[in-house]
Amino acid sequence: MPRIGRWALWAVGLLMGGVFAVALLVALALALAYPNLPDISGLTDYRPKLPMRVLSSDGVLLGEFGEERRSYLPIQQIPKVMQEAVLAIEDARFYQHGGVDYLGVIRAGLANVGESRSQGASTITMQVARNFYLSTEKTFTRKIYEILLALKIESALSKEKILEIYMNQIFLGHRAHGFAAASEVYFGKPLDKISVAEAAMLAGLPKAPSAYNPINNPRRATIRQQYIIERMYETGYITEEQRDAAKAEKLRIRPVQESASHAEFVAEAARQLIFNQYGDEAYSRGLNVYLTLNSAEQNSAYRALRRGILDYEKRQVYRGPEAYADLPGDNKELDTRIAEALGDHPANDELLAAVVLDADPKKVTAVLQSGESITILGEGLRPATSGLSEKGNPKTRIRRGAVIRVVKGPKQKDGGEWTITQLPEVEGAFVSLDPRNGQVRALVGGFDYAKNKFNHVTQAWRQPGSSFKPFIYSAALEKGFTPATVVNDAPLFFDAGTTGSQPWEPKNYDGKFEGPMPLRTALAKSKNMVSIRVLHSIGVKYAQDWITRFGFEAEKHPAYLTMALGAGSVTPMQMAQGYAVFANGGYRVSPQLIARITDNKGRELYQAATVALGDDARAIEPRNAFLMSSLLQEVTRSGTAARAQATLKRPDIYGKTGTTNDSMDAWFAGYQKDLVAVVWIGYDQPRKLGDRETGGGLSLPVWIEYMGFALKGKPVDEIAPPEGVVNVNGEWFYEEYSAGSGVRELANEPNVPGTASEDEKKSILDLFKR
Repeated sequence: MPRIGRWALWAVGLLMGGVFAVALLVALALALAYPNLPDISGLTDYRPKLPMRVLSSDGVLLGEFGEERRSYLPIQQIPKVMQEAVLAIEDARFYQHGGVDYLGVIRAGLANVGESRSQGASTITMQVARNFYLSTEKTFTRKIYEILLALKIESALSKEKILEIYMNQIFLGHRAHGFAAASEVYFGKPLDKISVAEAAMLAGLPKAPSAYNPINNPRRATIRQQYIIERMYETGYITEEQRDAAKAEKLRIRPVQESASHAEFVAEAARQLIFNQYGDEAYSRGLNVYLTLNSAEQNSAYRALRRGILDYEKRQVYRGPEAYADLPGDNKELDTRIAEALGDHPANDELLAAVVLDADPKKVTAVLQSGESITILGEGLRPATSGLSEKGNPKTRIRRGAVIRVVKGPKQKDGGEWTITQLPEVEGAFVSLDPRNGQVRALVGGFDYAKNKFNHVTQAWRQPGSSFKPFIYSAALEKGFTPATVVNDAPLFFDAGTTGSQPWEPKNYDGKFEGPMPLRTALAKSKNMVSIRVLHSIGVKYAQDWITRFGFEAEKHPAYLTMALGAGSVTPMQMAQGYAVFANGGYRVSPQLIARITDNKGRELYQAATVALGDDARAIEPRNAFLMSSLLQEVTRSGTAARAQATLKRPDIYGKTGTTNDSMDAWFAGYQKDLVAVVWIGYDQPRKLGDRETGGGLSLPVWIEYMGFALKGKPVDEIAPPEGVVNVNGEWFYEEYSAGSGVRELANEPNVPGTASEDEKKSILDLFKR
């Protein structure tokens, strides 16, 4: 026995020494970290601010910046029942602890052992610290800082002030920040009018606003509400009679109208403009910023671009589930674990996240965030065939616990409505302008603002490919070329000295050479050899200077023959500006996004000036713009964009497709007399879209869908010929060239290089091997 006692004493001593060492290390870490904590003056002097509201021309709310402080209520005006409901579920010992509930930490730690889901131990003060100053990542370091900040906040603020800030600042879903705003959103009533049952429903939101709100998931929200009512009874906040009445009460949930227009990119662009003007006051003055765009057109553009990208995605290989979750065997815990897993994978509009419960090559069963169980069969499994194959890559395998994307569509032959899909990696951009004044009619900067906030309309510098050719043709018209000028579509080769970089042997997209043809046919068929010969004839320096008339930057388009094929860099907004010059008869207009600004009382602070197209805005002559429109009309009638006129069934459509080298960028830029629109699709990190992917196949359908909506009911209105042009035998000419003068043809031109030698061809092959 004595020997056993010595061993026991030794073990106890060792354990106490370890505990002491750990405590010493923790104390040291706390001492080092505390001086580095952020300043909490933002809390001690917390002032509610009125938000800036961004609205469409027809008054639809597109964005709100600072809205989380709009319904700020002092703690004295927050009903006691609301406070008690929050305390009962979030922090029952709030008034007993000093910012950190050590009993709660121990309880949560014990609960986490043996459970597949995590249980938090954050007090309300710790949540305030995290929401204001820390990231949401779940790390030990962040937890330490959270604890230290909580202690610092408790020493600076009263309990009532901390609770007041928490109840006004916390995000509660559906754009609601704070319980006052949430009461309006979910029940359509002020906070002081809510019942015990409604308070319990609202108190359940902080845990996971997307998973536990009564609009997205009524069943799950009700389960949590019932639990909170029970907690309110257990903590003595309500009587047994009140508990029973609250549990039996049927709540009337107010349906939330989602914004009619997905305008996150354009709202952010407006925010930046206003911030540059007003600074931080932009978020506190209650400004109402009215934009030039119409909400219905904006929504049409959003849907069209999204549909185009998703159609492309259907042709791509399945990349596998977004994540995997460990699902418990106990069905009682299953629903909570699914909610937690899907919390990190919010719905992407119609693309919903789901957790797979069972999967085989013929059927997949999964659960949505709403708690709805769905079954995917037959055609709905086709996009993910590789992920369901037993011989497939284990890393992309769809199995129990996999987080996948699904979309609901029309019923298939097998009765299924759901299809497995995936979030696209490819991006896109859409912008439309009124060419008469530059007013933005629609702007979509990418597939999904939540995933990628980079605005591809204004920030993405990409090669325009063949959609840039019209600007080269426009320059040629001033050098004596006409739509009837005959140019040879024959092979060309240029050595390194001519190109400025590497030997170059350009090709047409289809690989065919069709010999001599007029410029009208060459542009309609997008013949590269003709464009190069034209640019070579007029001179690259001249063309480089000419394109600046349309708003392009000369330095972004080096003076080499590759400019003929759109090898420079443009943004989609620049392309819209450039094509607007053709549409409006030769005037350069600047994009205009903001129409007017009022304060929170409706007093006008700014009104955009009316744009008058005068000589100071003249970029090219009206006759140049007209001839280019005539050529671009041919493209949409019989050329690479013939689908446009055929689908829209109207001739007053003008435009040009564009596909860059190796199909890395797909464009369509076009217009009707009063509306210009540009579509771009490509990867952020340039890579091939696919050998058969073109501007006509990818971007043109997006443009057509939008134009079909925007031009609905609008009479056909073709561009009228201006002075200085004549029609001879069905072709338009500058008046001075109608008698056969000007450049009739480029044949056997002496300055154009011939075919490559064998050594030069070998150098080209070596270039493509790198």
